[in-house]
Amino acid sequence: MTQTLSIVVVEKDRDRAMLIVDSLREAGDHEIFVITEETSLARRIAERRPDLVLIDIASPSRDVLEELALASGPMERPVAMFVDRSDEGLTQAAIEAGVSAYVVDGLRADRIKPILDAAIARFHLFHRMRSELAATKAALEERKVIDRAKGLLMRARGIDEDAAYALLRKTAMDQGRKISDVALALVTAMALLK
Repeated sequence: MTQTLSIVVVEKDRDRAMLIVDSLREAGDHEIFVITEETSLARRIAERRPDLVLIDIASPSRDVLEELALASGPMERPVAMFVDRSDEGLTQAAIEAGVSAYVVDGLRADRIKPILDAAIARFHLFHRMRSELAATKAALEERKVIDRAKGLLMRARGIDEDAAYALLRKTAMDQGRKISDVALALVTAMALLK
């Protein structure tokens, strides 16, 4: 945590919240906002648009985890959750909600910085993985559309696969479009003609 971060701390107890804030300030010059109520947590986090969320809670309820999932905050930013005790179901629910670090045995000042650093690193790793997965899925869908368009051209024109692809590529170049866009237009047009 070497850069200045905007951090939301969710903690009901004001004194405990101030200890967390002090520990965070020792770790760096961060903009820190404390939320003491768990109600409307998703909205409050979304309004602040923090770089990081730190939640200190004795035992998280499913409602809190649901609020986190609704906020889609964990998908947009790292979330570190410190709990005093947990069970397997809540741990799984926290992970599914996108919590980057789920730390059982509560919060101690000396643990904050390394855990938040790990949460940030883990969040960025999973963010990259989600981006790569989305790009791979999009490329696969484009490939499927191109293959369907090639099949249509092969049947309509009586040409082989290489010639169908060359025709798609030439048309895309002539129109200044991507091959997948030309293929999608062809597949869509053929579907309308049936």
